[in-house]
Amino acid sequence: METEFTPLASLAGGVLIGLATVLLMALHGRIMGATGILGGIMRWGDLADWSLRAALLAGMAAGPLVMLGLTGQVPAVDLPVSTLAVVLSGLIVGVGVSYGGGCTSGHGVCGNARFSRRSIVATLTFMATAFATVFVIRHVIGG
Repeated sequence: METEFTPLASLAGGVLIGLATVLLMALHGRIMGATGILGGIMRWGDLADWSLRAALLAGMAAGPLVMLGLTGQVPAVDLPVSTLAVVLSGLIVGVGVSYGGGCTSGHGVCGNARFSRRSIVATLTFMATAFATVFVIRHVIGG
């Protein structure tokens, strides 16, 4: 299985994630944990909190529209696995986020930047699990 490497697009995406993270902390004193933001959207108690979460989610979803406006093309999404595999993977990640007390963006971007030991351990666990999963899928199972 061939993997497409896009260093400039990846760098630009990383810079935008970092900028959004810094701005969210500087302007709102909040950690940019995407799964926590998504999970909290179902809580209606605080309108200001809900509005911030909705704006963040809308901004995340608007990325392809921005690309359409800038380039005239919607980014291609090629998934090398079935829809069932994507859904099952999402459910597994959701369970992991619950047990890990946060997601890759919260721990990997924000927690590591704050030198949180808990986030460093969580990120190392995410990465080791990802490496092992890719190895098993590509080399043991042969997918």
